[in-house]
Amino acid sequence: MIDRLGHGFANPALLQQALTHRSAGAPHNERLEFLGDALVNLFMAEALYQRWPQADEGALTRARAELVRESALAPIARALELGGRLTLGPGEMKSGGHRRDSILADALEAVVAAIYLDAGFETCRERVLPWFVQAMDALPPAHKVGKDAKTRLQEWLQGRQKPLPVYALLSESGEDHAKSFRVSCTLSQPPLTSEGEAGSRRAAEQLAAEEALRLLKADD
Repeated sequence: MIDRLGHGFANPALLQQALTHRSAGAPHNERLEFLGDALVNLFMAEALYQRWPQADEGALTRARAELVRESALAPIARALELGGRLTLGPGEMKSGGHRRDSILADALEAVVAAIYLDAGFETCRERVLPWFVQAMDALPPAHKVGKDAKTRLQEWLQGRQKPLPVYALLSESGEDHAKSFRVSCTLSQPPLTSEGEAGSRRAAEQLAAEEALRLLKADD
């Protein structure tokens, strides 16, 4: 865990609390999540302000929203392997809470707060910013921020007079309160198929479109 986070805790109890869901009893991570949410928003605002010196307030606000939303934080939590370290109550364990985007995103924010309380502001920013580099690099140009992946993919294809993508539901699994949808996005010109999986079909389609855009840019 230290290697993944890049931080060795002087007070390991802070990390333990950050990874404890309220379903497991107190002390849990909700207060840390509150503090971590503010820290992540500040770190992203500062990073975008420096990265995009010509962007206006609206573009910066939309870009920050993209970086701090639940579906953006959860993959970072997975990359840090937080799911396997979560302490959950029996009900959440049974329902696969360690895989749920909302729980993972909250835990990530709580870990950020734990690092801040353990080592201070500068160290926290130094540890946390690298986690978001890939997401920041994947942002569209400032003037296009705010357009979702399906819209951007459609515009990319229309601008080149290519057929529009076809989305298809590949599978649906999980109980009603924790559904998982896997969706494909298929392009005929150029021939390409990508997939996305999320807690709703709409979100899965967005992820599939995002992956298609990534593959198209890689081929350019």
